[in-house]
Amino acid sequence: MLSSTADHLYWMARSIERAENAARMLDVTYNMSLLQRTGVDPFNEWRAMLSISGLHVDFETRYPEPSAENVLYFMALDAQNPGSIYQSIFKARENARAVRRTITSEMWETLNQTWLEMRRIQEETIPEDGMSRFFEWVKERSHLSRGITHGTLLRDDAFRFLRLGSFIERADNTARILDVKYHILLPSPSEVGGAADYYQWSALLRSVSSFESYRKVYRDQITPQRVAELLILRGDMPRSLMACMSEVDRLIVELNGPRSAELLRRSGMLHSELRYGTIKDIFDFGLHEYLSSFLERIYELGDLVNTTYFWSVDE
Repeated sequence: MLSSTADHLYWMARSIERAENAARMLDVTYNMSLLQRTGVDPFNEWRAMLSISGLHVDFETRYPEPSAENVLYFMALDAQNPGSIYQSIFKARENARAVRRTITSEMWETLNQTWLEMRRIQEETIPEDGMSRFFEWVKERSHLSRGITHGTLLRDDAFRFLRLGSFIERADNTARILDVKYHILLPSPSEVGGAADYYQWSALLRSVSSFESYRKVYRDQITPQRVAELLILRGDMPRSLMACMSEVDRLIVELNGPRSAELLRRSGMLHSELRYGTIKDIFDFGLHEYLSSFLERIYELGDLVNTTYFWSVDE
C-alpha cells in the first residue's frame, strides 16, 4: 500500500473518532453545567473542557469568556477551530475523498452525507434545547460509519490502518474525559457522595456508553476508584484504555514492517503495563499523573506511527 493512502485512511478514522469523542466530552460537560452547585464558578466546567482538549489558548484569543454558549460553538461548529466537530467531519470527508478507490462506495456515501448535513447544521446553528440531540447525531453518524466500514471493507492493510487510527484516538480521548472529572471537576468535600456527585459520575459513565456496563460489573454504588478501574484496566470494556491498547498492539504487530521495531516496543510496553497493572498502583502513583503520562505516551506513539509508516511518502 502507498504510504500516502495509509496516511489518509489513518487520519480519516482518527477524525471520525475525534468528532464522536468531542461530542461525548461536550455532552458530559453540558450536563454537569446544568447542576446548580453552590460556591462553584459556573465557568469551571467549560474551562476544564478547553484545558483538557489543549485548545484554551486559541479560545482565549477569540472569545471574551468561557461561557457555555461560546465554548459549545467553538468546540462544535467553529470552522476556524481545527479541533471542532465541524472541522473533524470535514477532514474525515476530505481524507475519504482522497482514497475513494480504496474504500467502499457505502463508506464514501455515508461520510459525504454526514458532511453535507454537518454543513447545514453549521449554517443554521443549534438551538439551545437541541444540544443533546446534536451530540447524539454526531455519535450515531460515527457508529454508522464504523459499522459500514466493518461490514463492507476487505480485511487488508487499509482496514488495519483505519482501525489503528480509531483506537489510538479513542484511547487518547478516554484518558482526557477521565482527567476532566478527576483532576479539574472534583467536587467540594460537602458534595462527595451526595446527589450532585452521583449525577456527575453517572454523566461521565453515560458519556462513554458505560453506565449499564458499570452496573453489570459492580452491582453497587458508583465510586471513583471503580469508575477508573472500568475505564482504564478492564479489557472487556470497549472504550477502556486496556481495550484500546490491546487493539493498537495487535494491529501494529499485523502491520509489522522493516522499520517497526521501535513502534512495536513502545506499543507492547504500554499494553503490558495496562494488562498487568492494578488500580491500587495507579491511585498510589496519582490518577492525574498517570493519565497525564498516558496522554504523553499515546501522543508519542501516534507520532511514531507517522514517522514509521507515512513520512517516507511513496518512496
